[in-house]
Formats: sequence, C-alpha cells, structure tokens
Amino acid sequence: MSERTSEPEFRPYHHPAAGWGAARSVTEFLVRERELVDGPRAIMRMNHENGGFDCPGCAWPDDTKGLHLDICENGIKHVTWEMTRKRVGAEFFAAHTVAELSQWSDFELEDQGRLTEPLRYDPGTDRYVPVSWPEAFALFGRAMAELDSPDQASFYTSGRLGNEATFLYQLMAREFGTNNLPDCSNMCHEASGRALKAALGTGKGTVDLEDWELTDALFIMGVNAASNAPRMLTSLAEAYRRGAQIVHINPLVEAAATRTIIPHDFARMATFKATRTSTLNVQPRIGGDMALVRGMAKAVFEEAEHDPKAVDAEFVDRYTTGFDAYRALCEATPWAEIERQSGVSRAVITAAARVYCEADRSIFSWCLGITQHEHGVDTVREIVNLLLLRGNLGREGAGPSPVRGHSNVQGNRTCGIDHRPEEAFLDRLAEVCGIEPPRAHGLDTIGTIEAMHRGEVKVFVGMGGNFALAAPDTPHTFAALRKCELTVQVSTKLNRSHLVHGKQALILPCLGRTEKDHQRGGLQATSVEDSMSMVHLSRGMKRPASPHLLSEPAIIAGLAAAALPGSRTPWQHYVEDYDRIRDTMAQVLDGFEDFNRRVRLPLGFRIRQPARELVFHTPSGRAEFSTAALPDVVPAAGVLALGTMRSHDQWNTTIYSDDDRYRGIKNLRTLIFMNAEDMRDRGIGEFDRVDITSTARDGSTRTLNRYQAIPYDIPRGCAAGYMPEMNALCAIGDYSTQSDQPIMKHVSVTVEPSA
Repeated sequence: MSERTSEPEFRPYHHPAAGWGAARSVTEFLVRERELVDGPRAIMRMNHENGGFDCPGCAWPDDTKGLHLDICENGIKHVTWEMTRKRVGAEFFAAHTVAELSQWSDFELEDQGRLTEPLRYDPGTDRYVPVSWPEAFALFGRAMAELDSPDQASFYTSGRLGNEATFLYQLMAREFGTNNLPDCSNMCHEASGRALKAALGTGKGTVDLEDWELTDALFIMGVNAASNAPRMLTSLAEAYRRGAQIVHINPLVEAAATRTIIPHDFARMATFKATRTSTLNVQPRIGGDMALVRGMAKAVFEEAEHDPKAVDAEFVDRYTTGFDAYRALCEATPWAEIERQSGVSRAVITAAARVYCEADRSIFSWCLGITQHEHGVDTVREIVNLLLLRGNLGREGAGPSPVRGHSNVQGNRTCGIDHRPEEAFLDRLAEVCGIEPPRAHGLDTIGTIEAMHRGEVKVFVGMGGNFALAAPDTPHTFAALRKCELTVQVSTKLNRSHLVHGKQALILPCLGRTEKDHQRGGLQATSVEDSMSMVHLSRGMKRPASPHLLSEPAIIAGLAAAALPGSRTPWQHYVEDYDRIRDTMAQVLDGFEDFNRRVRLPLGFRIRQPARELVFHTPSGRAEFSTAALPDVVPAAGVLALGTMRSHDQWNTTIYSDDDRYRGIKNLRTLIFMNAEDMRDRGIGEFDRVDITSTARDGSTRTLNRYQAIPYDIPRGCAAGYMPEMNALCAIGDYSTQSDQPIMKHVSVTVEPSA
C-alpha cells in the first residue's frame, strides 16, 4: 500500500477539452501501467466493426463512418486499467487480512491488479483463500438450497455484462423463482425509461448518431460529456462546424461546454486549433431544469401568438393527446415562479427558446443531472412535451436522446434485467425456455438493500460493478451486505465490495472485455447495445490474465447448474457456443429476430423503436403530454442543494487518480465545490476544512468531516462533490417516489467550518 501526500491544488481549467491534455494524460497513464505495447494495440482494436472489442467504458455509439480512432481518453484508461500486468492471487490474500485491506483506499485496492482465481472467505483467518470452481459453485448451490423462498436471493448487475450473459443471468434468476433483479439503471436512468414509456410507449431514446449529424440544434442537459461520454465531443465539434446551435444546460459550465480539439483530428492537433462546442450555456439551480424547460415551452406558446408555425399544429393534432391541458398549464405558470424555481432569468430562458424555435430539427440529450432527483420522471416528460410542441419526433435529426453511462446498461434492460418485467416478455420466456417465471414484481436496488438490512434477502450476487460503493447511504448499505448469509461478487479486480461481505463470501474472477473467450465451439464474441439502440459484436484480443478465469456466461451457467439441480435448461450447451444463446434470445426478445445473422453485419443492427416511426404503445395510442406541477426546489435559508458527480480521472467507482483535470483539481477528492458568495457568507476560504451535514426526509442526519471547500462557478445555493465518497450523505430512504432512484443529485446539506 502506498501513501500519497502531495498537496492539493486548484487552478481553474481554461483549455480545450481533449486535445493535447488528453494525449499527455493517456501517455502518462500507459507509462504508469507499463502498457506501451499492448495499450496502443488495444487502441487500434477498440470500437471497430471487424474483429474489434467494444469499449468497456461509456455507451456512446460507434462512429458510423468507419473512423479508425473512435476512442477517447477515458476509454483508453479503462481498457489499460483492465489490461494491467499486475496480478492478485493466493499469495496476496495470504499476506493481507480483510480487516487490513479495508483500511486501503479504493484506488489502492484496484491498483493491485487482476484477480486470477476463485476465492472463498475464511472467517477463521479473516482472509480470502483459493477455492476450485466446482467447490465455489457447490457452495453457492448449498446456500440457495437453504433459502426458505426464492425471493431471499437478489441478483444485481452492472452495465458491463454482455447481452448473452445478461439473458442467461435473468433466466437463472427467474427459473429459480424470483424477479429480484436490481441493476445500475435503478440508480441512473430509471426515470428516463419510465418517463419515455409513459409519454411515448418506449423506454429508450428515438435518435441515432446520424440524427446528431443532421440536427439543427442540440440541447445537452445535466451531463459532463468531456468525462462521461467523451466521444460526444466529436459530434459536438462537427455540429458546431456545420452551423448547428448547441445549448448546454447544467449548473456547472463543464469543459465539454466550451471548446475542444479532437485528438484524431491531426491537423487541428498540430495547429492547436480548437472548435467551440456550445453557442449558449445556461446554468439552472440544482433541480431547476423542469422549470427551465417549462419556461421554454411557455416562450414557444408566446412566440406562436405572432408566428403560428412556432407550434406544429398538424403534428400535435395527428399524433398527440393532452395538448390543450398542457398549453393551459404553461400559460397559467407565472414567469416569476419559473425564474424563481429555475434560477435562470426570463431573458436567458427566452434566448434558449429562440434557438429552439428557429431550428427545424432539434435533439434533447440528458444524463443523471436530470434523472437523479425526486421529480426526474416529470422533468424528462417535460422535455418530451417541449419536443412534441414542434413535432421533433419521428423524423431525421430530431427527438429525445438520453446518454446512458455504462457500455451495456441499456442492453441489460433490453435482455431481461428488469425487476418489473412485462407480462408479454414473461409469456415468451415461459414458452421458449420451458420455465414458469414468477409474475410478481421483484426488488430494485433500494428494495434489495432494505431487504438485506431486515434479513429478508440472504444471498446477494453482484455481477460486475462495485455495489457497496455505488449504492447510497454507504454505512447502511455496508451493514445490509454484512447481514447476508452469502455474497457473491463476479469481478475482474479487487474492490470495496469484496471487503464488505456476508457471513460467507465468494469472489469469482471473470474475463475482461479485452480478452479472448475460448469455448468448446471456438473463439466466442458477445454483443452489446449502445445508448442509441445499436447492437454489435465485441471480440477480445488478449490472452486471459489467468488460465483460471471463466467467462461471464460460463460463471452464470455454473452457478445456475448448482442452484437448479433439476433444471432442463441446457446451461453448458449454451456456453459451448454463444450462437445458441442468441438463437434463443431471437425467439424471446422483440427486435432480436434473426439475431445471429444481423449482429454480424457491419456495425450490427438497430433495434426498432416504434415511437421513431410515430407508433405509440401508450393507452391512448398517441404521444401523451404531461401536466405535472412544478416542484419547489429552492433551498431553505442556510441550506445548500448538493449534487454528487464523478471526477474526470474516474470511471464510475474506479478511481484512476486524485486529479480532476477539467475542474482544475490535483491531489484532492474529499472536497466540496461551492459558490464563492455562499463561502463568504459562512466565513469559509479556499481549501478551508468544512463539515458537511445532510438532512434526510425523516429528519436523520449524516456528516462528512474535514472536507476542503473550493470556490467554483456554480449558482448560489448549490454545491457539488465526488461520488462515491459523498454517497454517505444520501439517505437510503431518500429515493424518488416517481422512479425509486436514489436522490443523489439533490441532497439538502449544511456546510460549516470544521472545529
């Protein structure tokens, strides 16, 4: 374990996003990880249609023009982090107890390298010890057999799981008899899915990357694209150069909302010539987006009084319902209230609405800054309302475009990871797979944590990710996991979730996305779905980090065979050749017909989106306007609204360093960004130590001590800091009543100088 003692620094970032800063950062990372040969090789194989592997980072679509360097800084770091030469095997665990490792930082844990063999927790020595794969599966089978009910098990997945493994995973859970299938969507885009389903009859966005290339106006909401979806920078730069308007709406003006130099644009790199990535930046208060969008709609209606074409009356009459009620609501909402709730002046809102009205085709794209709120569903529906007003749906260059965070989180949901499955899907699963799936809704992420805490869920399986850190209310989540009889973590590297375990625990190491997957039927490929519904194959290029690793489908098959000894599902037959899994998926999943042929086409295939074709599977058969009241998001006196976020040198819970280049931070993560006037009001100076206390709905409080305050360009009454550290402030009971998502972007806090 290493100690990092460098002094923290803060220098506001004023350079273009990506460019030479990204190139330098990548080079330093490759040197640090000693991957100067395999790293560049991987870069040339990532996101390629012929024999390449899909980036295990974000879910941004692959370039449709065959770009040879469709990569980004964070993607390269993510892949290199996975390809590390460092190994964590029996000798490492013999030298370190779990109690000792629990004192290490999250960076230090993952920096030890790749897990090489299956491990079992030994309570007598407080160490993980090697266990054979048959023994590990048998232990799991015994624990499952001892449960009084199938619902005493819960099966979590992160977004890294491929489609084929996802399908087997949900099949195992449902054949066992439970719909307890929590996933990372429960914590990120659940609100998007529910809102789009209610408004349009589909839980996904309707646009593709070609639409981004054709649109006249892009509205980017609640996302730091330079870190969370860096390949979006290419689309933003291209849009600006062809004259499209680009409006960024976010409490912080992030690097992606200023200018960029795309590293694979060699001419601009050589001349240091940056391209703007925005034409207007709007900074609402945290939680003020819904009021801002309502204001834009009100401005559209006011414009229609002078120019009837401002509202697409023909589209509205033919394809929507609820228009008159929505217009009346907008007209009845005073501008003063819109300004108060949004934190944005009428003049700025009207300027954004003018961009919208002057554009023939517009796209609205959003991320967790919109969804992780109590009113996330209402806000997404308000965005859809605005799109419907001008007929920005069902035509090229227009529509809703949520930005999914992890590489296959959308594919997970498509392929059956859903604690609230639709009856039609369960009917087909029963018919094709010959099982009787449960019909009652299962537990989501929050429900699973609470059920573990009550002792009602006794077996927890984590398929990828780092559940203990990703979830809210960290101490509460830790306590819940420790009450389990058995926790199982399928992982590539050591992380916090291995140290926060049940009475029995297994670590099952799996192949990474970059590694070759050899099965009896030959070298296998898996499929993934990007955030714009394109499904394509991914093939690893490297020899596995250890001969003892199994693929995720093979691990799931082993677990299933042990838990379901009488199963008629051909688990091992599926694993021998993934085409067999895809043949079954083609019979069960809408849009996956002729799966094996279509997924081998160049760039794969796009899943049909009925709403894109103006077919709406809603109760009315039309796109439905919503009429939700504006929530009151103005903080009480002395209270700040805090949003958690990632640093730039981080991917989800994986921390690459204590730096955040795009926000000017070095050597510091335990910080809080605040408005300078809010700091002065509290007698707080730059880098001063502060105590941050959150107050939950039930009145309970949680405190983080001795964080350091950083002045930042953020609206008054707002603050921000890094997850997963600040997840401890997010009370387990503070979840959205609309989406059941943890409210991680709108936490009520007080900040005081530390004693």
